[in-house]
Amino acid sequence: MIMPRGQQLLLPVNPAFIAASLVVGVAFNMLPLGRVAWTPDALVLLLAFWGVHQPLRVGMGLAFVLGLCMDVQQSSLLGQHALAYTVLMYGTRRTHRRVLWFRPWSQALQMTGLFASAHAVQVLIGLLTGGGWPGVGVLFAPLFEALLWPLASWVLLAPQRRAPDPSDNRL
Repeated sequence: MIMPRGQQLLLPVNPAFIAASLVVGVAFNMLPLGRVAWTPDALVLLLAFWGVHQPLRVGMGLAFVLGLCMDVQQSSLLGQHALAYTVLMYGTRRTHRRVLWFRPWSQALQMTGLFASAHAVQVLIGLLTGGGWPGVGVLFAPLFEALLWPLASWVLLAPQRRAPDPSDNRL
């Protein structure tokens, strides 16, 4: 793939780093922070990020398994998070080549629709199974996740930006 002008060539990502970041995302979602409808889902953000940047390593199967873990942990309907995460990963699979051409803030605008679709699936399943409307605050979660996208990009791509062979002569 031809790199966009001015974009730095990145080193290959360490699979252990991907796994560690996803474990941190699951752990963050499991914190008893008094989850309300507008709080962003850390695992959605991480799955979307790795789905865009490493689609062959993080796919729908892993998203489904992590979604089942979140369903069990949050005592929600079994498969609710799993389906939402799978829909999100399908969307990242369809758009990852296009999204990578943009800068992080433009990527965040592109990803807002995918974040909204993942949350819409969760709300729709909740409504179809007799749950109540979570409130208007659920509309803000995808926006907060999109605002966190540039920060996640900067943090998660930092290990790949280092020079492959440190040298005193290199600028």
